[in-house]
Amino acid sequence: MFNQLLLFFQSANMPIEEPVKESESLFSIIANSGIMGIIIVAVLLVLAVIATVIFIERYATIGQAGRIDENFINNIRANVSSGNIAGAKALCQSTDSPVARMVEKGLQRIGKPLRDIDTAIENVGNLEVFRLEKSLATLASIAGAAPMIGFFGTVTGMISAFQKMATEKNIAPDQLAEGIYQALLTTAGGLFVGILAFVGYNLLVSNVQKVIYKMERTTVDFMDILQEPTV
Repeated sequence: MFNQLLLFFQSANMPIEEPVKESESLFSIIANSGIMGIIIVAVLLVLAVIATVIFIERYATIGQAGRIDENFINNIRANVSSGNIAGAKALCQSTDSPVARMVEKGLQRIGKPLRDIDTAIENVGNLEVFRLEKSLATLASIAGAAPMIGFFGTVTGMISAFQKMATEKNIAPDQLAEGIYQALLTTAGGLFVGILAFVGYNLLVSNVQKVIYKMERTTVDFMDILQEPTV
């Protein structure tokens, strides 16, 4: 009898183990967010891929355009001073950069008034800047549109949740999960994509401005070369 009582008290004092709930994966959370939530997440995923591709391609292109040999303009000066215009043009053609194409256009206009040469170089520079800024507007649009798309998912998710609360009696919390999942998931996804696109856009714009500065500096140096007295 004593042993039975002892076993009873021991079993009463033992902690009751609660069932362990497995954490849901991101895929299951997306699947539980409803049709509208899945569609919005898919749209945000497509925008994220587009933004990533644009950023990588533009970053490489702008970086290549900004790599200019410091001896380039000195070599141009040496060729022009010695009258070797053909050699200066060949040097520009062998250098794949906006600066080289601008200087080459200026070399092609040698003999004409300096104003005409400067205008020709400026026109080429505008075309080069346009090429550098290609697709940046799309990246800026993604930075602005992604959070709005996410907030749209938030609104529709909350509408779904409140509709269930208004139309069903004794509603359980898990019945509201779909709308709440959609609201929170789309908000987080939209902000994530928008922030990445915004940061990437501003970084690329900053790099473009650095290239433009180098182009303007080289243009000034080239015009000075044309005005130097010949020995």
